[in-house]
Amino acid sequence: MAQFLPLNPTKTLSLNNFITTTKLSPPSLLRNRHWRQKTLRCSASSFPEKHHTNPPKSGDVIELPLFPLPLVLFPGAILPLQIFEFRYRIMMHTLLQTDLRFGVIYTDSATGTADVGCVGEVVKHERLVDDRFFLICKGQERFRVRDMVRTKPYLVAEVTWLEDRPSGDEDLNALANEVENHMKDVIRLSNRLSGKPDKESQDLRRNQFPTPFSFFVGSTFEGAPREQQALLELEDTAVRLKREKETLRNTLNYLSAATAVKDVFPST
Repeated sequence: MAQFLPLNPTKTLSLNNFITTTKLSPPSLLRNRHWRQKTLRCSASSFPEKHHTNPPKSGDVIELPLFPLPLVLFPGAILPLQIFEFRYRIMMHTLLQTDLRFGVIYTDSATGTADVGCVGEVVKHERLVDDRFFLICKGQERFRVRDMVRTKPYLVAEVTWLEDRPSGDEDLNALANEVENHMKDVIRLSNRLSGKPDKESQDLRRNQFPTPFSFFVGSTFEGAPREQQALLELEDTAVRLKREKETLRNTLNYLSAATAVKDVFPST
């Protein structure tokens, strides 16, 4: 079945609005892509990459606290969270005294908890008087769960790091440019359908290498977490970009047909 996806290529978050919001979405999560911010801008490029003294290697095995959520975090993406469950408040107290890193792993009622996730590094946090936490996290390395160490008071697992394999003779830059052009076309038609004025084409890639760009593209496929999880688990940049290109092409065909209908029947 063809996959049609809404894109959210410009992710900015408001910590002020985040802190004043009181309605929560389970589990322990508050995420709103429509926040407008006035005093603090946070985007994937707002925070520097973390440089490890000993960079993680694919064969390394470490223990990592896990936070199962009904969403997928990609390397480089920004994730706001509100922590209020007791077990995860305990986890935060521990993390704030160590390296501020935990594993975000996708879970839902139909498929259960995934084996592959992404490290979330806390880059901003605020602790309230009632011991809740407001966090802004940035996606770092991907990992694969090898074994569960404990389940209480929160999940801790043994994980190994996941890296993309070489893509052979594939021209990754050319493939990434094709994906970027498809994204621009999807955004242009989406704006046209919603009555927004046409804007000049954005530089969506922003000089990113193909692998981080493929993660950025996947992070914009909001509303399709299972597809995002499949993209996260792929270990070949070329395969990931090709899958994203196909999804964008299907979305573009759908939007083109919808635009044609709107042109013929403007009132529909």
